[in-house]
Amino acid sequence: MASLVMAVPVQSKKGNPAPGHGYPIGPVPFTSVKVTDDFWGQRLRASREVTIPLAFSKCEETGRYDNFVKAAHPSDTIKVTGFSFDDTDVYKTIEGASYILQTYPDKRLENYIDSVLVLVAAAQEPDGYLYTSRTMNPKHPHGWSGSKRWEKVEDLSHEFYNLGHMVEGAIAHYQATGKRNFLDIAIKYADCVCREIGDGPGQLARVPGHQIAEMALAKLYLATGDRKYLDQAKYFLDKRGYTSRKDKYSQAHIPVVEQDEAVGHAVRAAYMYAGMADVAALTGDSAYIKAIDRIWDNIVSKKYYITGGIGATSNGEAFGENYELPNMSAYCETCAAIGNVYVNHRLFLLHGDSKYYDVLERTLYNGLISGVSLDGGGFFYPNPLQSMGQHQRQPWFGCACCPSNICRFIPSLPGYVYAVNGNDVYVNLFMSNTADLDVNGKEVVLSQQTGYPWKGDISVTVDKNRAGRFAMKLRIPGWVRNMPVPSNLYTYSDNRRPGYKVLVNGKPAEGELTADGYYTIDRNWKKGDRVELALDMPVRTVRAHGKVAADRGMVAVERGPIVYCAEFADNDFDVLGAFINRSPEFTEKFEPETLEGIVRLSTDAQLLSYDDRGRVVAEDVRLNMIPYYAWNHRGRGNMEVWIAQDLSAARASLPPTLASMSKVDASCMEGALSSISDGLVPQDENDRSIPYYHWWPRKATTEWISYEFPDEQEVGSSTVYWYDDGPWGGCRVPQSWRLYYRDDAGEWRPVKGAGSYGVEKGSANKVMFDPVKTRAMKLEVRLPEDNSAGLFEWSVD
Repeated sequence: MASLVMAVPVQSKKGNPAPGHGYPIGPVPFTSVKVTDDFWGQRLRASREVTIPLAFSKCEETGRYDNFVKAAHPSDTIKVTGFSFDDTDVYKTIEGASYILQTYPDKRLENYIDSVLVLVAAAQEPDGYLYTSRTMNPKHPHGWSGSKRWEKVEDLSHEFYNLGHMVEGAIAHYQATGKRNFLDIAIKYADCVCREIGDGPGQLARVPGHQIAEMALAKLYLATGDRKYLDQAKYFLDKRGYTSRKDKYSQAHIPVVEQDEAVGHAVRAAYMYAGMADVAALTGDSAYIKAIDRIWDNIVSKKYYITGGIGATSNGEAFGENYELPNMSAYCETCAAIGNVYVNHRLFLLHGDSKYYDVLERTLYNGLISGVSLDGGGFFYPNPLQSMGQHQRQPWFGCACCPSNICRFIPSLPGYVYAVNGNDVYVNLFMSNTADLDVNGKEVVLSQQTGYPWKGDISVTVDKNRAGRFAMKLRIPGWVRNMPVPSNLYTYSDNRRPGYKVLVNGKPAEGELTADGYYTIDRNWKKGDRVELALDMPVRTVRAHGKVAADRGMVAVERGPIVYCAEFADNDFDVLGAFINRSPEFTEKFEPETLEGIVRLSTDAQLLSYDDRGRVVAEDVRLNMIPYYAWNHRGRGNMEVWIAQDLSAARASLPPTLASMSKVDASCMEGALSSISDGLVPQDENDRSIPYYHWWPRKATTEWISYEFPDEQEVGSSTVYWYDDGPWGGCRVPQSWRLYYRDDAGEWRPVKGAGSYGVEKGSANKVMFDPVKTRAMKLEVRLPEDNSAGLFEWSVD
């Protein structure tokens, strides 16, 4: 769960009571909110019935559990495989299952988790150290682990990262079951870290390579009352930038309190910012708060996608430069979206301003839930804003951080709906639910009914009130107040002025919209009192700041909190060539049977294309749009969030070429094979804005692609644009390549008189050869010994 509050206080072995949550505003825990919502109920049900069982089964199939068994019986003959953080998939799945158990008690699931924890406990070393990638074979540990403990913890070992997820999962499990079998394991490992890491005699000065231990240790302090865990969390933050690791990728380039820009690996950054907020709340360190505020402002004003995603580039899964927000190559990792929710929730608890929930809501309804399919069984790692069919949700990943993170986040969602500060009760998210709140030690029970996000009508009923007078604070979303985000990064481009109404027991409310973005009603509430909030929900068009080069001359379309996209499945033309009207009018239709229920939008547009004489022509079309989160459920194809509205941004569908008219075959038919003949070539070796095809994870093999022409052609040249994502990715230019043609007997023959076969990445590698008449050509590629290879485009002439 994102917040620090503990639903069930944990007594430490010393008997210390757990302190409060530490924040000025108190989060209402997920255990106090029962969601009865149609929209989120479907997601929670999919998580319970599909996602979590799938994750547990994958832990079995992929050897995650076996790693603990091997660590309990170490041997120098065991070959350590996988990733050094594979243990965390087990911890995260247990965490998600624990949230589910709190709402849906299931003895069989509880017993299953206990059986897994037996394996985990057996793998723990006597002093508390628990890291299977080393313990199973101490002489020959995982290649990322180093020769001894903590040697590579600032690099790739993930020993502290594993601790962080272990603690998070253990506390959730204790909350749900009251059992200490997982919690005690986590405490032992945390104690081991506290003993061995620090500036004292015999200790090592180390900080996490991948952050999360900071927020987890702060939570463990709250769970146990043992101050050393909070001190350790603060040590990790204070020491960052002062050890051997000093780079932007890991946010260690300068001390954390001096940072003012979001840089480096987006997930690591978000987890660190969340940990800084936790430590600031618990220690009162204002320098931390000032630093997070500066970084947050940088994100929402320069590095935030309209879908709520963060992390622009696959190079390091990282934030890009200011205003660098490409669409097709947008990384927007699902884990980063979850981390962004964590950060904004904490900043709200610190400051009480609705702007943080405006950001949180946009991320939640768009770039976060897009990361998991509606049925709960498919996952995106990146969440791009444009596609040509090269993106597809997968049932699992070798690096499974995103699926297991979804496991733990979705069930924790009820904990984000409400918050309390003294007599103030915040209603932050809109979904049907019943909630049992503690207002100054007195019980208040509220029930919420709504058809959100499709309808803007929300009712909140006071079912019980022992607190007397309190202030109900209803968030009025930024999208109602004509602010898509709390900065000038995005602005509405239409002239609509949506409004809202608030009634109490059928009469206009006596309240006011305060500077923090909440409509506040302060009164003596009685059982049965009903508040009705009506939010206008027109379709809006959005423009990006002029410095966002990728979105110039384009508009995004949204309705309420939902961002829309145009997808191939709803349009019988190439949506990437669509050109929206200057003053578009939209029709709205609720379709309960489509994609678990959506509001579909339609508007007039034009399609630009080339005719058979090479002229650009325009055709009137009807453009259909669906919620962005629901794309890629009906096969592979083109999708776009930002639609051209200015001529400068319009793109005509490309005319056919010999390659695009050919039948494509390959040694590996997976991936975006169609991208090699789409006519799109990179601007340079670093261009990731267009699709590409690759042979990953194959290495040191000979692969091929072939074109079968519609009829016999005379061919005398060929051009290849190689894809190379070094140093971070696994593709490099090929070791070598050759061209073949098919003769009349059906045999492949090497072309004659060929010039140099170039391997310059991202550039045109053109080969001239003696012209041949043939019906097919083949590109044969020898992959590098230690990497795979790929290409953007292969043309023949």
